Formats: sequence, C-alpha cells, structure tokens
Amino acid sequence: MHSSPRTRLAAIIAAATAALAATAVGLLAGGEPSYAGTLTGTFYKDPNSKVLQWLAANPNDSRAALIRDRIGAQPQGRWFASWNPSTIQSEVSAYVAGAASANQIPLAIVYEIPNRDCGGASAGGAPDFTQYRSWVDSFARGLGTRTAVVLLEPDSLALQTCLSSTELANRNSALAYAISTIKANNPSAKVYLDAGHSAWNSAADQAQRLVNAGVRSADGFYSNVSNFRWTADEIAYGKNVLNAIGSANLHQVIDVSRNGKGPNGSEWCDPSGRGVGVPPTTNTGEATVDAFVWAKPPGEADGCAASAGTFVPDLAYQLALNGVVPTATATTSPSSSRSASASPSASTSPSASTSPSASPSASTSPTGSTSCSVAYRVDSQWNNGFTATVTITNRGPAINGWTLTFTFTGSQIITNSWNAGVTQSGTAVTAKDAGWNGSLATGGTASFGFQATYSGTNGTPTGFKLNGVACS
Repeated sequence: MHSSPRTRLAAIIAAATAALAATAVGLLAGGEPSYAGTLTGTFYKDPNSKVLQWLAANPNDSRAALIRDRIGAQPQGRWFASWNPSTIQSEVSAYVAGAASANQIPLAIVYEIPNRDCGGASAGGAPDFTQYRSWVDSFARGLGTRTAVVLLEPDSLALQTCLSSTELANRNSALAYAISTIKANNPSAKVYLDAGHSAWNSAADQAQRLVNAGVRSADGFYSNVSNFRWTADEIAYGKNVLNAIGSANLHQVIDVSRNGKGPNGSEWCDPSGRGVGVPPTTNTGEATVDAFVWAKPPGEADGCAASAGTFVPDLAYQLALNGVVPTATATTSPSSSRSASASPSASTSPSASTSPSASPSASTSPTGSTSCSVAYRVDSQWNNGFTATVTITNRGPAINGWTLTFTFTGSQIITNSWNAGVTQSGTAVTAKDAGWNGSLATGGTASFGFQATYSGTNGTPTGFKLNGVACS
C-alpha cells in the first residue's frame, strides 16, 4: 500500500469538470467552517508500527541502531488500508485510545476508496461506494472525541486518469460524505484531502479538484504523501492552491517523512539515495501549515523494492543514513527579542559519514590548535524562514571536539538543528559537535544544518570562530 504519485497528469475533460463544479456548489452551500488552523501538541508514536516490530525482532542487526534512533524514535501515521468492515471500528478505537493515554495526537491515513491507485501497486479499496460509506461510518465511530488528524484517501484527487466522469462524481461524493461523517462523529477531528504534490497537477487544477470533493467542509489538504519534494516547494505550492480555492479557513499539512534530500528527479517508486526529513511537529512557523507529519512510514516500500507497504530494512537504513539528523531543539535565551518557532526544513542532509549517535558530546573537550575555514550556505528560503548548512574545514592540526561560534547580522532565530547542538543568545550562536563528528583530522570537514525564522534581510553571519580562533 501507500503508492506515491507519478508524473504530471492530464486535466479532466472540460465537460466533466464543469459538471462536478456544479455538484460541488450544492454540496458546499452550507458555508465554510470556522476552523482557524490551530493544531498544537505532539503526534503519537504508534507502538505497533512496522519499524518497531522489526526492531523488536532484530535487536542485533547491524542496521538496527541507526534505524531505531532516526526512524523508530519518531511518530508516524497509521494507515487504515485493509478491507475489514467488521473490525475497523475497534481498530481505530484502540489506536486513538493509545494516543489519548499518551496525551498525543493520532495521525490516521484513510486508504479504502474504491479503485484506489487506479489499479497500480496499491490497488484495492472497498468493493463499491455503498460499502465504502458503511466502512467510513464504522471508522468515524471509532475516532472518539479527542483531537485526531485524518488524511483522507491519498491519490484520490491527484490521480484520476482511470476514472470516467460518472466514477469521478461518485468518488467526490464519497469523499464529501467521509468528511461530514467524520466531523459529525468527532467535531475535534481535523480532516484533510489529497493535493498530490508540487510537481504533479497545477495549483489551479488541484484546487478545483479539492473544491469538487468538498474541501471547504474539511480543514484543508495535505501534500507530498509518499513523495520526496522539498518542504519549501510544498509550502509555496500549498499557498497557491489555497489562493486558487479562495478560502482563509483552510490550511495544509505536509508529509516530510522522506524529503530530507529532496526528490531523485521524477522517480517516485523506492528511489535510491533519499533521506528522512525533519521530525513531525505542529510548530511549523508557517501560518498556512498546520503540521509537518511522517505519513509514509520510512522503510515501507512503494511497490518496487518489495510489495507496497512491506517494511524493507535496507530502505529504512538508507533513509536514516542519508536523512536529517534530529538533535535537541535549539534554545534561545530570554535576552532574545523573538520567541522560537519551528520553520520548514527543505534541503539539508548530513554527509555520508553520519553515524547513529546524534546527541551533542558532553564528555569530549576540544583539543588541538586551530586554523579553519567556514562555508555558509542558505539551502532554502521562504517568506519568514529558511534552512542553512554550515561546513567547517580544519586547516590546522587534528582536533578532538569542536565548538563553532558566529553572529547573525539580522533578526534570525534558530529553531531546530541537526548534526550539532546549537544554542543562541541574542544574535550570538554557539554550535557544538554531536559527538560522532567531533574529531577532525587536518583537512577534515564537518557539516551541520539548522532551521530558522527571520524578518527583514536574511544576511550572512559573521565572526566565525572554531574553538575560539577566527576562521577565514
């Protein structure tokens, strides 16, 4: 299961689009919801996820430590993708009860629409729309009353080439039914519809598809599920979709589970060299984005490395090895003029020498004289945030343990970092090695990255010093 989008698809024929738009007007005549986009808290780490099952069964595998630290430690969504009308309510109820006991937010991905994936690697779904509605009724009854995030039917709106105009109208009606049913059973549920991703359909086309399926009765839409597109590209795309819809009440959710190194061209089916993205969070630093989530569980195949949904440890290991390394969230002292809020990561990934440990070293004191050079690069920037990579090159004798300090020239506030422990006081920043990357031979390099917010001009930092010595 969990197939990912293909390449850009042709638009629906004009007559079908016009007919469905007219249907949408009737569906949405009741007006828009008052949901303001506030989603706070942490997502639920499902103890029954496939990665945790594999780790429990393979504790001595050479890949286990890295997979545990960078994938198993993160909350991921639960896919409800099996045709199980007699047990779906109890399965959902057990899942959300576990989240409630942990005081966390469950992330449920509903994947049962008839003719899902257009018969591709994740083919299946309910036998017909009547039975689908009954299945949705049971799913909704299991949700309880607490906050839950529901990503409704990946690929259902972005991938429609296999549907006739009648089949498409039936699908849109079923999606609108699912939204209203879930909301009626649990008014605290946040429901989002499929928007594909930034390299698939145009924003105007996708907006019309969303409106036809009743998005104005939902909380918004999600993008990048089972894909690898940069976060900044998805934010920009989502804003364009929102503008095309013309609703201030809707927001977006972005799957960042496998976008730590961005896409591999247009390849979507288990491409090589990809990496996990930043950890899931509701603290996105972007007003239109309710959450960054791990919807597609890293390590579960798209259908090429193995059958769709199968956990493949080699895939998980490569994603972990190449991906963003989470560290403790950067802290800002009270003297700072702005509070920290997370911003989207879009492009930074660790070097190939990354090892499982990601915690800053507290036991190693910096040793050795220092001569150095520093390269600073902004990887991705949007209207109020950016990501950057800092690369240190040791030009002097070997050192064991490093601390890099520098000064921002503007209002930049670091909110998250990887491959180093980073703190900030006012404009002054201190980055300490993460333990595993603390030893630098002569000519050796170390890189770390961070997310930050800014206002005004995003200038280049100055005054780089390695272990107290100025760098060129």
